[in-house]
Amino acid sequence: MAADIKGQAYPTPIVDRSAQPRRVVRLIVLAAVLIGCAAAFVSFGDRMSPGFVLGLLGVLALIGIFFIVSAVIGFVQVMPYQQADPISRSVIDSQSEGMLITDRKGRVVYANRAYGRLTGAEKATDVQSVEALLSRNKEAAEAVYRLTNLLRDGQSGQEEFRLTRALNPHANGAAGGRWYRLAGRPLAFLPGEREALLAWQITDVTREREEQERFFKELQHAIDYLDHAPAGFFSAGKTGEIVYINATLADWLAIDLTKFRPGSMTTADLIAGEGMALIDSVQAEPGRNRTATLDLDLRKTNGQSVPVRLVHRVSMTRDGAPGESRTIVLARGGSDGGDYSAAAAEMRFTRFFDNTPMAIASVDGDGRILRTNAPFLKVFSGLLTRDDLDRGARFDAVLHEGDHAGFALALADARDGQGDIPPVDTRHPSDPERYFRLYVNAVIDHGKDREEEAIIYVVETTEQKALEAQMAQTQKMNAVGTLAGGIAHDFNNVLTAILLSSDHLLLSLRPSDASFADLMEIKRNANRAAVLVRQLLAFSRKQTMRPSVLNMTDVIGDLRMLIDRLTGTHVKLDIEYGRDLWPVMTDLGQFEQVLINLAVNARDAMPDGGTITIRTRNMEKDAVAALNYRGLEAADHVMIEVADEGTGIAPDILDKIFEPFFTTKDVGKGTGLGLSMVYGIIKQSGGYIYPISEVGQGTTFRIFLPRHVETEQPDAGTDAVALTEVKAKPAETSKAATEPVDLTGSAVVLLVEDEEAVRRGGKRMLETRGYTVHEAASGVEALEVMEELEGAVDIVVSDVVMPEMDGPTLLRELRKDYPDLKFVFVSGYAEEAFARNLPADATFGFLPKPFSLKQLATTVRDTLNG
Repeated sequence: MAADIKGQAYPTPIVDRSAQPRRVVRLIVLAAVLIGCAAAFVSFGDRMSPGFVLGLLGVLALIGIFFIVSAVIGFVQVMPYQQADPISRSVIDSQSEGMLITDRKGRVVYANRAYGRLTGAEKATDVQSVEALLSRNKEAAEAVYRLTNLLRDGQSGQEEFRLTRALNPHANGAAGGRWYRLAGRPLAFLPGEREALLAWQITDVTREREEQERFFKELQHAIDYLDHAPAGFFSAGKTGEIVYINATLADWLAIDLTKFRPGSMTTADLIAGEGMALIDSVQAEPGRNRTATLDLDLRKTNGQSVPVRLVHRVSMTRDGAPGESRTIVLARGGSDGGDYSAAAAEMRFTRFFDNTPMAIASVDGDGRILRTNAPFLKVFSGLLTRDDLDRGARFDAVLHEGDHAGFALALADARDGQGDIPPVDTRHPSDPERYFRLYVNAVIDHGKDREEEAIIYVVETTEQKALEAQMAQTQKMNAVGTLAGGIAHDFNNVLTAILLSSDHLLLSLRPSDASFADLMEIKRNANRAAVLVRQLLAFSRKQTMRPSVLNMTDVIGDLRMLIDRLTGTHVKLDIEYGRDLWPVMTDLGQFEQVLINLAVNARDAMPDGGTITIRTRNMEKDAVAALNYRGLEAADHVMIEVADEGTGIAPDILDKIFEPFFTTKDVGKGTGLGLSMVYGIIKQSGGYIYPISEVGQGTTFRIFLPRHVETEQPDAGTDAVALTEVKAKPAETSKAATEPVDLTGSAVVLLVEDEEAVRRGGKRMLETRGYTVHEAASGVEALEVMEELEGAVDIVVSDVVMPEMDGPTLLRELRKDYPDLKFVFVSGYAEEAFARNLPADATFGFLPKPFSLKQLATTVRDTLNG
């Protein structure tokens, strides 16, 4: 034993080679070398030249100076490495765990006395390294091998193993062998050591293992008892996940325990009907527990219900968050055909009361809630808790503030015993977007205390209200669209007559004539009016669309510079492109008008400047469904957002922004047709548009266009090819309008038009080009003219909407006798609006109203040549 601080003694280590005696040997060798050098100088000094002696002394002086400086800065140590202080040594040497320190080659550097006791070593020569001691035991060899590899990689580790015999042959062995814990870790480089040392710690954990096994056996007995108790039991975590369910309850609910895993089920999976509302109503105060007895149904795996009584206990954390729950499930009488006592009958009624799909509550004469069912608690979750009900909460707590008076009148009628009490419509007090209808019934057969005065049935009408509003808005928009389409049709006829007449007069005048400028002004204003008519047709979804497969990244990129110029210098344009956008099918020119209109509106909403952001992204089916936008089909869409930082749109105006001629701009600054046109184009493209706005925060328009999936087109033959070619004529006409081409002809034309001014103007224009023109005011008259001419007609130019017989019907009748007859439809409506009433292989040309002389002549010539 060695003396230590304050007279205390601690065990001495069995091996301690940390003093590093090799340094003493090195000092002795150095001293011998120095003495030998001195003797050589004395003996042979006279034989050496003075220069050699001085040089040798100079070298020795430099070596001495280098050694002194190195010793001062710590680069060289003269004294042996000082051992650890007595406190540290006493801690290590007095540990009950065996401590062993070796070098990388397994040579023992240090071993405390406990290591000797555990391994049976009585003197330093008996101490063995861990590898040498345990490698002969098959039970421990693998553990030692794994730890050795970890230590070589510079990592620490720990292993436990059991030996059939103790390491110390003199120790008392346990019946089942002994358990050891072996830990190892590398030590940092110590002064004077060439490589890192390895520290080993070995502990006898046999008693600890025995205690664990005893605890696990007792726990297993408790679990076996709980599993086969006559009552069911389950426990749930903070979020309702089932962490344990006993065998009794699993048998009642037909749950296969071999497949059950903690967290694989939730409380909601066990509760049938609206019983979860009762479970959720049991809330404890922070830091306390709450227990409630509930009558409800549990759900078996086959969907059947099991009536039970629950003793539900909920714990709450001190910060007020929901804690874990423990629930005892008591089987009820009658579920197995037993007798129903009065208590069982009451439980049965409670079950039916809680499982009805209607929210029900009973109140007294002052409106205090006496009883509720589970659906009532679910509907008004967050407003009422079981504690509120126990304290006599009033029914007013679940009503909107403005509906208290109406409910008070209904409750007064109930107290008076009235039979027909008008229902009360109300809204959720914290969510005004949710609507309810209350049916108040008077209680006639009072109990002894006459406490219950009325029973209130609550039906949520949110969906009904939304459908009513949507239906009203749809009907209004359809009516306005029909009106706008009719007005546009009549306007087109008037504008066509004006344009044809102005073209006819311009042909007879020179630019130097006094009337030429006036006629050009008439034509310009007629074209401006035509733009307004096209906007009306866009809203009514009857304008001509030329859809093509587009990539929104390319469309927006090409339009960026134009939008940037339109919005001005004080407005910044920011575009966020989505990656790998899906293709969409829409009209390029029309969709460009959509973006331009939205950008201009966004600019006008920011008079002081701001940022307009255009975003694009792909929206998969699930993401679209998660938005829960009314009317939006759950399918893959490409979303285009146009957002501003402007003044926003008030909620009472937001529902009117797409109506024609509705505008909040000053007089002369807007026609009110911009957003109407946007709405019509998006709808005609099969898409959806939703405005999202907050006053003072800005507005965002979200456009959803269906993802276009390429499909292989069937071989439709020559007719289908001809149809495609003829339907492309308007685009070709636009190109031809800029080129000086010969528009004369000598064909026979049958012009069918019910509007006399348009018919007269068209006849005159075609005749000036050399055509022979026959007129008809209706489809019936056109058939008579064809009969008189015996079919000697090269092409028919017909309006679509006419009395007696419309254009599509005329086409079908003529094609019966003249299948190769050329045909051109003239209409202010979209081509698709009437093409669907024609056979799939019908070929025809199309000329949208209003049109000019050159457009008419070009379409007739191209159709004849086609």
